[in-house]
Amino acid sequence: MSNFRYRGRSGRGDLITGRLEGDDIDAVATRLLNLGITPLEIEPDAIRSATFRDILERLGAGRPSTADLVLFSRQMYSITKSGLPLLKGLRGLAQSTHNTVLRNALHDVLQSLESGRDFASSLARHPDVFSPLFVSMVRVGESTGTLENSFARLCDYLGHDQDVQDRVKSALRYPLIVVAVIALAVTVITVFVIPNFAPLFKVLGNDIPWPTRVIMGTSAFVRHHGLAIAAASILGLFAFKRYVDTEPGLYRWDRFKLKVPVLGELLRLSVLSRVMRSLSISIEAGLPMIQALTLLSRSAGNEYLAEQLVRLRDAVERGEPLSHAAAGTGIFPPLVLQMILVGEETGELTRLLEEVSGFYQREVDYRLRNLTALLEPILIIGVGVMVLILALGVFLPMWNMIGKIGHTG
Repeated sequence: MSNFRYRGRSGRGDLITGRLEGDDIDAVATRLLNLGITPLEIEPDAIRSATFRDILERLGAGRPSTADLVLFSRQMYSITKSGLPLLKGLRGLAQSTHNTVLRNALHDVLQSLESGRDFASSLARHPDVFSPLFVSMVRVGESTGTLENSFARLCDYLGHDQDVQDRVKSALRYPLIVVAVIALAVTVITVFVIPNFAPLFKVLGNDIPWPTRVIMGTSAFVRHHGLAIAAASILGLFAFKRYVDTEPGLYRWDRFKLKVPVLGELLRLSVLSRVMRSLSISIEAGLPMIQALTLLSRSAGNEYLAEQLVRLRDAVERGEPLSHAAAGTGIFPPLVLQMILVGEETGELTRLLEEVSGFYQREVDYRLRNLTALLEPILIIGVGVMVLILALGVFLPMWNMIGKIGHTG
């Protein structure tokens, strides 16, 4: 299939431009007419730009963010709640969305709906845009006639997820900036400042203090092998990326991230909060427990925790109560297990799972508020050690030279 640019008029006479894929111009014209657009001009898209765009999209560029999906869910809730025909509402969204990948996906969903597929199956054709949980929620709403409720739950769930992501990024921004500035300062001093002192330090001969020897040796190594270091760093990152792309590599990396001081526990709590909230809205929407746990294991965002969720699902499938199966995974604290048990005994599991999610979320909020305070001692110690080494490396030989001059005098 080739890419084509088009100009056309909507049913209201508005000018519309965009790009579509098709076998030929006639096929694109037919597709536009099916979308309610009268084509005015259709021409092949430039091969170079189409190919470049395809490469970027394969690399993940331009994919809809969580904020885009929140907006889409909110708009779909309004469309389904108001009783607007689904095809008409989707055409409006496809024309108004600014994300190219999402817009193309919606055009394909429209074509799929017109060919007779159901809405959930049409969304499932784009797994890079719509997650399995998203599709399953839509399928349940579509089959029960409560599509607006499904989109309301998705909007709430995705909005909450986006809020957590934003707060984590905001909390990490300050430490990352400090680390970057320290690295830049050390690089500038090592490469440009220390070499200017080297001739002066060599006057001392064998009396150069060890901090100065370390700094001078590091500076000389970086200046003489800078390109090799850069190449090795790039190759190392590439090899690490390839390793993480493998199933064993991703599993080990995700397990290691959970063991990182401070940040590891924050990540674990954040994932478990999202999992419990997802399980709550899935069961409330009518998904069977086994299917809900299967979907959550695929979209947990951490392969190590996903494996524990698979164990949890297998135990429930064997007939064990959820609370007993959850205790066997070892990832839930006793208080959470008690809340799940109460939910099973009282028949209010959905509400109690929401409470569990709230419990984890409050823990995440507390740790986010104190994240900077927890990381500050580590940053201060790191800065102090670097400043101490640099200060000793520069000033110790000067003091030695001053002492020799005084002794000679």
